[in-house]
Amino acid sequence: MTTHTPQAATSNIIDAAVQHPYRYQRRYSGRLQAVIFDWAGTLVDFGSFAPTQVLVDAFAGYGFQISLAEARVPMGMAKRDHIRAITRIPAVEQRWITQFGSSATEAQIDHIYESFMPMQISQVAQYSAPIPGALETLQALRERQIKIGSCSGYPRQVMNTLLPHASQVGITVDCAVAADDLAAGARPGPWMALQNVIALGITDVAACVKVDDTVPGIAEGLNAGMWTVGLVLSGNEAGFSLAEFEAADASLKDKKRQYAGQLLAQAGAHYLIDSVAQLLPVLEDIQMRMQRGERP
Repeated sequence: MTTHTPQAATSNIIDAAVQHPYRYQRRYSGRLQAVIFDWAGTLVDFGSFAPTQVLVDAFAGYGFQISLAEARVPMGMAKRDHIRAITRIPAVEQRWITQFGSSATEAQIDHIYESFMPMQISQVAQYSAPIPGALETLQALRERQIKIGSCSGYPRQVMNTLLPHASQVGITVDCAVAADDLAAGARPGPWMALQNVIALGITDVAACVKVDDTVPGIAEGLNAGMWTVGLVLSGNEAGFSLAEFEAADASLKDKKRQYAGQLLAQAGAHYLIDSVAQLLPVLEDIQMRMQRGERP
């Protein structure tokens, strides 16, 4: 019997590389299997006001004022991380130091988060009407036998309130992962998106599309190896309420579209659309690109 030492095995690998100078990549060219949605600003809550306004209120309850624009800056992150990130915005941090004498401590962040949670749970439903086009898009996906996943910066307690309300108005998904469900963490890491892959039984991450309105949400999809679609007018970056969007003229919409689009494009989004209502033609284009062997 011949014994193969590690040195001999390594030598064989090196010899093979010399004899075969070309390497081949396997590319998925099958059908689109799943779309993984964010929630606020994507499927429900035009303008993503449920998390942002409540964050403003939670800081105010601590005796510290932040603007709605400042609350929006880290949107997409898990909410405790979001609160910490707000306190690290240079202008906010300087005001905090002036008021409290030092940068925000973990105990102070915990205090704000603990006050934020019951406020968010009590108010999430009132901000969560379906975004126009969401119901029709989800129905079209089901007709095409495309699975519907989702994940959120909301913690599980908030999701447990949001999901039944959303179901009552017709927004249902096959999987919903919350920001505190996984020990590994949340956005911008890939873990929530990948948990959808596991739960939905998806065979290749390249067969998935991540749809989100925030920079961390686009990073999440890219880190998970998925196609990504950024929503520029229905979500956090534009900051329109539905009434404001409907009343805005073309010039203001173009200005907001350019601003939000630049942020999401720089984050790496493969596609930019105004809202989920425009998603289906994008999915058709992605399907054609996959059939040509393209990958995210």
